Amino acid sequence: MKIILNGQETEVDEGKLPFEIWKNEIEASGHSFIACNINHEVKSLKHTLKEGDQITLLNRADRDGNAIYIRGILYVMAMAFHRKYPEIRLTVKYQLSGAMLCEGENAEVTEEMLEKVKEEMQKIIDADLPIKKIAMTKEEAEAFYEKEKTVRGKLQLNNKAKEQVSLYFCEEYYNYFFGVMPISTGFLPFFDLENYRDGFLVRYPSRKDPDCISRYQETRKLQRTMEEYEDIHRILKINTVYRLNRMIEKGNAKEMILLAEALHEKKIAEIANQIIERNGIRMILIAGPSSSGKTTFAKRLGIQLRLNGLKPVTISVDNYFVERPETPRDENGNYDFECIEAIDLELFNNHLKALLNGETIQVPTFDFYHGTKEYKGNTMHLAEDEILVIEGIHCLNDQLTAEIPKDIKYKVYISDLTVLNVDDFNRISTTDTRLIRRIVRDHQFRGYDACHTLKAWESVGKGEKKYIFPFQEQADSMFNSSLIYEMAALKDIAIPLLQAIPREEPEFAEAKRLIALLQYFEGFDHNLIPKNSLLQEFLGDSIFDY
Repeated sequence: MKIILNGQETEVDEGKLPFEIWKNEIEASGHSFIACNINHEVKSLKHTLKEGDQITLLNRADRDGNAIYIRGILYVMAMAFHRKYPEIRLTVKYQLSGAMLCEGENAEVTEEMLEKVKEEMQKIIDADLPIKKIAMTKEEAEAFYEKEKTVRGKLQLNNKAKEQVSLYFCEEYYNYFFGVMPISTGFLPFFDLENYRDGFLVRYPSRKDPDCISRYQETRKLQRTMEEYEDIHRILKINTVYRLNRMIEKGNAKEMILLAEALHEKKIAEIANQIIERNGIRMILIAGPSSSGKTTFAKRLGIQLRLNGLKPVTISVDNYFVERPETPRDENGNYDFECIEAIDLELFNNHLKALLNGETIQVPTFDFYHGTKEYKGNTMHLAEDEILVIEGIHCLNDQLTAEIPKDIKYKVYISDLTVLNVDDFNRISTTDTRLIRRIVRDHQFRGYDACHTLKAWESVGKGEKKYIFPFQEQADSMFNSSLIYEMAALKDIAIPLLQAIPREEPEFAEAKRLIALLQYFEGFDHNLIPKNSLLQEFLGDSIFDY
């Protein structure tokens, strides 16, 4: 039987599975090859091959391979806890710097307990136990759950788009995890557990260093921001998609939306008050990853500042690029417009100093087609009751405004930091929520289809990891732009866009995964969303002009 492996036609024995065919290569890699991509769909190493299949082996350094590894380690961790401490109900919270934060809901998890769980995990991994996916009809699943008296994976029964319910079994243990799993526990050699605040961290390798456990870097400001957002969950008792859907089904969507929006407004007002209280702030710098809602945040912050007697004035960093011949190039020889050296820092800082000194400047307009600055008579002057607002990828990096005194600058980091999970073990990534926002926005306002957005997303992520995330803890304030209801609001627009991606496109696998995620959410009437909501920046019915 002929298949296409990594673009090359090759002959394989009919009826053999990928793990059997490439067993030597997989073992030689230290079980780094953890799954495969077949015809642009992510599949396990035990997926049956057909004539003409296009296949790529996925390792721990690949995006999908890394996600599968993390999923597998969480499964083994849950299995070990079930064996040693079955009375503890575990909750996977969210990711923190290469580790997953988990908690025991009904008991404190001690250092001694973690040591015993680690030992059990190592036994499970050393035994190389098979992990088997078993599918059931919903009727069979109903009977199963009635017999087992468990909630693990039960959310699937409420997913109207799913015809079957699937669970992963490993010996006596079973659980539901969203997505492909490793075929056995032997594929998971690297892990660690450590106590952290009220819970514990599950640590694992990164894509950059797939053969060792990532070094954990404390992100106190980021975590405090995520903890603040959990207030809305405590008030509404919503921490999973199941509970969110129940709120919508009961007709309580309006209350939920108003409380979520009130939380945003409260935090924006707090940031504005902090700026006012710091006498002498003349410049606000706003940064955050793609689709965080920076523009709407800046507008709503501006309203709060006006209430306190300050008028915000914006200046665009995009007009201060260096001339095209001076633009740095990346490792591939392409122009690197995202690096800070692509900005004319000398001119930008000179103009900022002039404005702060009460002078009038000639504002350039950058011609992106010709790669030159043009001066069209646009002038700018900063009055005593005005404050500069600057938004851009490098705003948290002091190099951007190196000649401006620190005591007159106020930095804000904004991101969509969701703490909503599918269920106790399946978290919703903050990256996924931003990606779905961007898919909708690109379609609504930029004329790009979902395939284009997905193609560009990897590059976007690289820029964020290089130029934004390393500086996030330098912010004076952080704003979590996540809205508990946003996936339910975006699904009806996003799903058709994702369904339009042809199977032959490499982005088909990612589209399929996102569709499956969105189908867990119940939709609701968009008219319930306020016109000043940050989400309207993506939906397109905002009171603000963009």
